[in-house]
Amino acid sequence: MAPATPLERAPESIGSERPVFLKREDLHELGAFKWRGALPALEAYRNAGATGVVTASTGNHGAATAWAARRLGLEATVFVPKGAARAKLALIASQGAAIVESGSDFDRAKDAARAFARERGLRFFEDGDEPLQETGYGAIASELLEQCPVEPAAVVVPVGNGALAAGIGAVLRRERAGVTVVGAVAKDAPVMEWSYRAGRAVPCDRAETVADGLAVRVAIPRAVEALRRSVHRLELVSERELARALGRLAAAGIRVEAAAAAGIALLPRLPEPGPVVLVVTGRNIDDDLWKRAVERPESFPT
Repeated sequence: MAPATPLERAPESIGSERPVFLKREDLHELGAFKWRGALPALEAYRNAGATGVVTASTGNHGAATAWAARRLGLEATVFVPKGAARAKLALIASQGAAIVESGSDFDRAKDAARAFARERGLRFFEDGDEPLQETGYGAIASELLEQCPVEPAAVVVPVGNGALAAGIGAVLRRERAGVTVVGAVAKDAPVMEWSYRAGRAVPCDRAETVADGLAVRVAIPRAVEALRRSVHRLELVSERELARALGRLAAAGIRVEAAAAAGIALLPRLPEPGPVVLVVTGRNIDDDLWKRAVERPESFPT
């Protein structure tokens, strides 16, 4: 198991007068938090007799699956949507997994991965539908509670499939009932916010966001239920808000991917007074996209 990731006081460039702390999951060797869920899940699969695993990902989950598989002696195949971030594809490849590009978005790639696993009798690892992921992600909450010098009023977590926020929220609800847990959802990939409000997984026809880590179009019912138990509310952030947030972090010398900036984007709209912890989920972003966001945030839709 890797050591705890650091909790840092946010730089002044983020533009907040309140105390803000960053939980730097981006500083792991893989550049993202996903290893925390992949390692216990794949260890359980191996112990149950699996020799290989298939998954679908926009990048970070695939890299974490490949990383964990290599450590556990498993073969990994990762399906990604066409047009996936080159930086993330390179990271997956560096961990030794086979990569298959299939489908126009993440959920279509997932359909192809599930069919591939079924045809070959391999274990399918569905990101967001594995309880062991949530348990692994709960460690982030335990760490930040130990590291934070003050009691946070709120913890803000980016929401893609919902497993990260559910895992963190479950621990905070149990250990610090007074801390508000807020999930940040991309406005242009709104299915989890829609589903959260509806109380069930609902259809959605779009997931076209600069934040590929948040680009979920089909909600997982179990994940929706877990979010409703663990998270106080979900909020939408626009593409331009995400781009501006990347710029504020870049001004402080912190380069992250758009999903990781979702908490910064939401910060000005938080009604809770007092200290806030923002979970910074990952740093794996293509150069051209990062440069456009930092230099031309107005080119992104509101």
